[in-house]
Amino acid sequence: MGPKLVDYLTYEPEESGILWIRFNRPDRLNALVGTAEENGTVSKVGEYMRAGDDDPDIRVIVLTGVGRAFCAGADLRSRPSPDVTGPNFPGNRGPHEGPDAAREHFFHGLTKLHRDISLIRKPTIAMINGPAVGAGMDMALHCDIRMGCEKTRFVAYHNAGQIIENGGSYYLPKMVGLGRALEFAYTGELDAERAHAWGLLNHLVPSEQLEEATRALCQRIIGIPPLVQWVGKRVMRAALDSTLETTMVLTSNAGGILQSSEDAQEARRAFAEKRRPVFKGR
Repeated sequence: MGPKLVDYLTYEPEESGILWIRFNRPDRLNALVGTAEENGTVSKVGEYMRAGDDDPDIRVIVLTGVGRAFCAGADLRSRPSPDVTGPNFPGNRGPHEGPDAAREHFFHGLTKLHRDISLIRKPTIAMINGPAVGAGMDMALHCDIRMGCEKTRFVAYHNAGQIIENGGSYYLPKMVGLGRALEFAYTGELDAERAHAWGLLNHLVPSEQLEEATRALCQRIIGIPPLVQWVGKRVMRAALDSTLETTMVLTSNAGGILQSSEDAQEARRAFAEKRRPVFKGR
């Protein structure tokens, strides 16, 4: 069963095994609808990704934008529509008045919704076709891999008078080092060339080749046993906040389980028989 669709976010599964999720407000540079509401953009991204995660025919999930932007973040020029924020709408946390109410709103709503992206077990790719601003940047950082082009640009929350949040302050120092992360925090913008040099972008290609390169990477991913990817992802993400000893326990436990899986047996048979393997995720 797929997600409940909205017009500002597309859900496009392909027979190839790729699910394309596209921010779809090109006239507003794909700015968010709502913030922490159940039908807001960030919540729907998580819902769409979970649907792809549960679909046995989906192997890779790609998040990108329609038009010339990836996602412009919060829509600072307009308020959410009543169908997203009405008082009787499920998931609406109501007005946030006062410092602690604002913290509750963001932590229990927007921040946790961003983290949903990192909890998807299948490989996720942010194909950053243009500016990734604020929450748009954070959603890209929560994905496993980032593909960029000369139009890619990361923009922090400084235009809204806010610090980098929703995972950005966690991922950036780990991805690029503390000094570079602080430079970005102090200046607020990062172009594609420097983002690639710093390691924030896995690949930097010409814009006209961006989708082609992303598809090629997806096909390479699809050729690997899915269980290996799912378990490896969880172990590596856990290792970011763990020790060598704990990580070794996780890998030794996982290795024994994977060794006897159907996919591992199929991988060995296919290699010996010099044919293309057929994986089933079990």
